[in-house]
Amino acid sequence: MMPVSRRQFLTYALGLPISAYIPGAMANVLNDVLVEPDLIETLISRAHVPRHSDEIWVLVDDDEASLSIYRGNARLERFAPVSLGRSGAKTQRLRGSNVTPLGEFRINRFNYASKWHIFAGVDYPTPAHARMALTNGVYTQQEYDDYFAYYRRYGTPPQDTVLGGAIGVHGLGDADPDIHAKYHWTQGCVALTNAQIERLVELVDVGTRVVIR
Repeated sequence: MMPVSRRQFLTYALGLPISAYIPGAMANVLNDVLVEPDLIETLISRAHVPRHSDEIWVLVDDDEASLSIYRGNARLERFAPVSLGRSGAKTQRLRGSNVTPLGEFRINRFNYASKWHIFAGVDYPTPAHARMALTNGVYTQQEYDDYFAYYRRYGTPPQDTVLGGAIGVHGLGDADPDIHAKYHWTQGCVALTNAQIERLVELVDVGTRVVIR
């Protein structure tokens, strides 16, 4: 298998095939200036478009405190209210901030023995979050390089950088349902009731897109 450079990896991961429509040297220049402070917002703005008519995908809406499951453009389920991070939802999340990261993710694991009943983990921090962290001075160049080295080696993002990790959608477990109904209370995850998370995992799988906006 041929090694993939960080630049190539970022381009593939973000779905921005620059070289496909901009010739030669100009493509190289643009690849070098892909720095966008609002990169996550840019991705979110187009993430609501299904990849194909039969795609199962998940939309978490911070303003509505809701989670919806779609097949293409048809909504199959809607759960509300759901709980997000007690410090809100932002494009740039830091470890320990109790913020839910906004962005476009993929489910990459399930834990059916979680203290939260069921935990569906997502691939945060994504390459886009890493790029924005470098742009904003949150990552050093070395930390940025280390992020991609880890991702290329293990196929999943590191969970112990300044951006934090262990983000996903989970149930309540033994948490208080009355608090859940009234407040955002998580450390950055999206929380559903136990019944709702059971229904969610019936419909989704590893690889399912999760958009948090």
